Amino acid sequence: MIKFDQKIQIKMEDILIRTIEPEDNYALAKIIRDSLTEFNANKPGTVYFDETTDHLSDVFTVRNSIYYVAVRGNEIMGGAGIYPTENLPKGTCELVKLYLSPEARGKGLGRLLMEKCMAAAKEMGYQKIYLETMPELIIAVPLYKKLGFVVLPGPQGNSGHTGCDIWMIKDLY
Repeated sequence: MIKFDQKIQIKMEDILIRTIEPEDNYALAKIIRDSLTEFNANKPGTVYFDETTDHLSDVFTVRNSIYYVAVRGNEIMGGAGIYPTENLPKGTCELVKLYLSPEARGKGLGRLLMEKCMAAAKEMGYQKIYLETMPELIIAVPLYKKLGFVVLPGPQGNSGHTGCDIWMIKDLY
């Protein structure tokens, strides 16, 4: 059983996956904002303008949340997490802030981070995992579908990210 108050580390070739630390905040915020800019998705109502983006390690101190960071050497490559977003249906968490640097994409790292998040969600007792995204993030949507997420007709919960217009969910069991 995973103990969520301990650091979790997994190696994938030369990449280490561990839980977030305060020193990761700046690099992760930069990856998130640079990615959204790269895909022309740096618009109001997205995580680009969310002030918590600069303090992710604080955000993920909330009970039943976790954020994984992918590191190669001393370089942050990206991350992903789960969060008990307000007003989601009972037993549902949200997959949040899955972003990778350009050099980390296309190597299976996004999938690995998602699988870690889904395993953690199951262990925490969640039955479903929800996400919000946008068509500009053309790399992400096919990956979500490949991992079993289905499109919903509208949003669930209260993420505050009104700039997202694709909503998806997956049963974890």
